Amino acid sequence: MKKELKFKVNGEDYDLWVEPKTLLVQVLRDELGLKGTKWACDSGACCACTVMVDGRAVKSCSILALQVNGKEVMTVEGLANGPELHPLQQAFIDNWAFQCGFCTSGQLMAAKALLDENPDPTIDEIKIAMDGHLCRCTGYNMISEAIQDAAKRLQAQKQQEGGK
Repeated sequence: MKKELKFKVNGEDYDLWVEPKTLLVQVLRDELGLKGTKWACDSGACCACTVMVDGRAVKSCSILALQVNGKEVMTVEGLANGPELHPLQQAFIDNWAFQCGFCTSGQLMAAKALLDENPDPTIDEIKIAMDGHLCRCTGYNMISEAIQDAAKRLQAQKQQEGGK
């Protein structure tokens, strides 16, 4: 028997009816068409499906959709501001912190949650926040460097906005 799910995704309100056993990743990909959230291991081990729920990084294959009822979800599609990439996305590009791109959306969302909570993380704090994110193509050093670069970009952006 389907249950009502009311939640916000990338700033947009949704009201859906879902089976109680439906995973959040299924709703995002199959119901809302947000294919940036990857569904890979089906066990929460690879973190490719990471999204943010109320500002926290969450593995969307390990949470039921009904658990986000009344909450706010952000996927990788919600990072950019129209055609303008988020500084984190640009830092990943500039630092070659991707190759095939399959894990990138999960990496970006975990990094966003980290930088929202800690705008100037140490390399060890980045390693802890990114622990479990599997990448078969890119060296993890480039990902850490991209996150450090994004932190600097975001700090500079805040200073510019504060100076206006």
